[in-house]
Amino acid sequence: MSKTPKHRLRLKALAALLAIAAPLAANAWTNKPVKVIVPAPPGGTMDIVARILADSIASEIGQPVIVENKPGAGGAIAVQALNAAPADGQTIMVTASNILTEIPLVMKTSFDPIKDVKPVTMVGRANMVLVAAATVPANDVKGLVDYLKKSKGGKGSFASYTAGTSSHYAGMILAKKTGLDLQHVPFPGSPPALQQLMGGQIDIMFDGMATSLPQIKGGKLKAYAVASKTRSVHLPDVPTTAEAGFAEIDFSNWVGTVVSAKVSPEIVGKINIATVKAAMSPKVRDRLIAAGFEPTVSESPDKLAAMVKADYERNAQIVKAFNIQLNQ
Repeated sequence: MSKTPKHRLRLKALAALLAIAAPLAANAWTNKPVKVIVPAPPGGTMDIVARILADSIASEIGQPVIVENKPGAGGAIAVQALNAAPADGQTIMVTASNILTEIPLVMKTSFDPIKDVKPVTMVGRANMVLVAAATVPANDVKGLVDYLKKSKGGKGSFASYTAGTSSHYAGMILAKKTGLDLQHVPFPGSPPALQQLMGGQIDIMFDGMATSLPQIKGGKLKAYAVASKTRSVHLPDVPTTAEAGFAEIDFSNWVGTVVSAKVSPEIVGKINIATVKAAMSPKVRDRLIAAGFEPTVSESPDKLAAMVKADYERNAQIVKAFNIQLNQ
């Protein structure tokens, strides 16, 4: 799908900004090693992005960039490490948006996602996609709903990669809008959920693009809609949920960088410029696309912070509306 003129203008504006601010990017960090904290174990989506960025930043500044994985407690362990570090900007965190806008709503954490971290920039989006086993005869969302109503009496099941996340929200909204009686089956991550889905034990799932795309391309899953208002570059022929009549299902998760709330706005601005420069390099963009992301940078830390707050509040309303219980 071709980029819109508005999108091209935004990229040109960012490129011009980077050209003007290149000296600031070079001085974003001192000559001490830079530490990148990841609230997930090695090998996962956030870890992959962190290492891609770390390699690029290290090449740019000519000094070590150390990645430290600190999984657990819904991101709280990583945020604690971030805030325990000196507020000099030498320690940053690469995170997925759900650590800030979803998990704190359903899990008791020791940090406030709005007050305890400062967003710096997103580097990529990972859309969700509605999938079912390739053996399902339906070819579009309407047909999928009709199939579940006719073959299963309107009953069935949907998986989520974690309870209380957008994968869960999207399934609940689809069930309510279509009148389907769908049982939620949460899993500890996408791989086991997809195995059940492909095996026919689960009917449908809203999954992250990065994990479903290989199975879609391999002919094991059928893609019905991308949970966004715009089509994905990875599946340009698959309609959006908005096109299918479900505009409420709009959950584009992102990955990006944040720092401690104690870091000064001046340092945050410098890190933003340096991170955007790294994220826009052809090498990083190609690696992000290969990993299932759509490279996207935010225009400013303040705009990303506003988006985090808006998504958090939107998700809080969904959790309340569907009475999704807090995991103690």
